[in-house]
Amino acid sequence: MTKGVETISLTQARRMALAAQGFGVRRPEAPSPVHLERTIDRLHLHQIDSVNVLSRAHYLPAFSRLGGYERTDLDRMAWGPRGHRRLFEYWAHEASLIPFDLHPLLRWRMAQADRGETGWGRMKLYAGERRPGAMAILDRIRADGPMAASDFEAHKGRPGWWEWSDTKRALEWLFWAGHITTAERRGSFERVYDLVERVLPEAVLAAPTPTDVDAHRGLIERAARAHGVATEAELRDYFRQPLEATRRAITELTEAGVLIPVSTPGSRRAWAHRDARTPRKIEASALLAPFDPLIWHRDRAERLFGFRYRIEIYVPAEKRMHGYYVLPFLLDNGLVARVDLKADRQQGRLIVRSVHLEEEAPSHTRDALEAELARMAAWLGLEAGVMSEPGSRGAPRPGSGPMEA
Repeated sequence: MTKGVETISLTQARRMALAAQGFGVRRPEAPSPVHLERTIDRLHLHQIDSVNVLSRAHYLPAFSRLGGYERTDLDRMAWGPRGHRRLFEYWAHEASLIPFDLHPLLRWRMAQADRGETGWGRMKLYAGERRPGAMAILDRIRADGPMAASDFEAHKGRPGWWEWSDTKRALEWLFWAGHITTAERRGSFERVYDLVERVLPEAVLAAPTPTDVDAHRGLIERAARAHGVATEAELRDYFRQPLEATRRAITELTEAGVLIPVSTPGSRRAWAHRDARTPRKIEASALLAPFDPLIWHRDRAERLFGFRYRIEIYVPAEKRMHGYYVLPFLLDNGLVARVDLKADRQQGRLIVRSVHLEEEAPSHTRDALEAELARMAAWLGLEAGVMSEPGSRGAPRPGSGPMEA
């Protein structure tokens, strides 16, 4: 044990992590936009994903913490009129909705993309030899207004999310490099691009650009605050930062007393944020999206909660262990079950395809899960309630309130 490193128990580490993520406090009876803003400020980002079998992923973290908030409030903050916006889209952990105050702290990444130092494959070419073509697309948007990839003749006829044309690659490079941003999302969730100066408030764009060193330190501090306690790998992963920049930031924040070195049984060295709380107990009940920041670092979920979790969307159906879109179920300070869910919007039902309880799940897990599923169904506007899919494995008990099959 390194001298001067505080030792905390695994239970303490769990409670610190859950409290930092906004669990363990009573949900508001009527969640307001203020509650939603506080949640976003706590998490710093809501990850975006294209899968919509249950709900778009960016809506779920706030529901897990607040209960039945109005999704239109989040839409307004992300894609509403300029004066009502509080969020912008950019690459943080992955594609994410991010509060405006993080824009300056992510400009180093935009500058890297502009130089062709980051990005996917052929997308980097638009920083160099194909730059004139990308600039021509930028000029088109400047002249004609907001445009989606499907508005360009060169892109038409491309099916699916990943059938990218050269136009789409150029647009995504312009997005990554900070030349354009998302003006709105169309009904199919297609991104519509526009110039950043026509979307983001002037005050955001006028904010000073920090040095790269200061930006990395600011991001690591926010990652530590969101984690409560975390290892180097976990702090780095939150905003996907470079290794050396992460290490420098951790060293400087530790010297400043913002981060406190700690050790937990069986873990590598970790750091706690100086403002992290350690509640005496956690009372919580929540279904977690696969992209929830509490569990998106799979090694962390296993280290803290003993919960090995992998999303199986891309696994052939016959090889899946738990299901297609599986949400872990948090009960108090443990991850105690996995639920494969689907929203049947045509029939107005929340379909429970399967439920798998963990070995140490407490006896009241099913009752708590039924209540949480009923809450989710109501939030999604599925008036017929929760239904077990015929033949589903480990499904809730037939005839038990909202779970009646």
